[in-house]
Amino acid sequence: MVEGMLDAVDAEPAPAFGAIAPHAGLVYSGGCAAHVFKRISIPRVVVIVAPNHTGRASHRGGAAAWNSGAFDTPVGSLEIAEEFVARLEQETNLVAHDSAAHAFEHAVEVELPFIVMLAPDASIVPIVLAWDDWSRCRELANAIATTATEWPHEVLLLASSDMTHFESAQAAAVKDRGALEAIERFDAEGLLTYCQDQHVSMCGRAPAAVVLEATRLLGASSAEVVDYRHSGMVTGDDRDVVAYAGVVIR
Repeated sequence: MVEGMLDAVDAEPAPAFGAIAPHAGLVYSGGCAAHVFKRISIPRVVVIVAPNHTGRASHRGGAAAWNSGAFDTPVGSLEIAEEFVARLEQETNLVAHDSAAHAFEHAVEVELPFIVMLAPDASIVPIVLAWDDWSRCRELANAIATTATEWPHEVLLLASSDMTHFESAQAAAVKDRGALEAIERFDAEGLLTYCQDQHVSMCGRAPAAVVLEATRLLGASSAEVVDYRHSGMVTGDDRDVVAYAGVVIR
């Protein structure tokens, strides 16, 4: 399925600072994710920042990492970039290993088959966030940018997020347009404020804000929306959808 989705995208990979990709069931959001991953040259380290859907957490900092071993997928495994995680933990006390937060979380794992298929030798830094306030997003973004700057190889920053949940396709498109405009402006704080004020149920708004701010600090100047779709395109029901957007940051 993943191979077919990637083959359906006519695009050439190029270096990128970061990206935003959805994490729903592949039959719904995989085509959107493929539009992102097919356009990116995936480096040796991928930092994946995802939301905590379950509310489970044991670390007070609320940025739950996984610091050793590997994540398995049906198409291969990806090693943890253990040294990168260790350096990031030294940069901010928000980040620490927290197995409870990852135990039943899917938002990291859904991204992995695309990375395995395109860059099987890559390693990952999985981080699950249990908050969405700007002060902690900014602190984590600064820590990631600092660690990436000091890293001897290129690093890709990936935010895992779906867009509006369980509204009509028309209503979702209106709400999501405002969120995506904030992303295109690199207005990470404004994205959080907009989602709060307009009740936009973008589950990975904090991961997106972190990646936006970190890539801005690293020198990115373009955030391009490369795909937007919703679950109704698969189910045929536009009355109650989940929407997905793909963004490439360069």
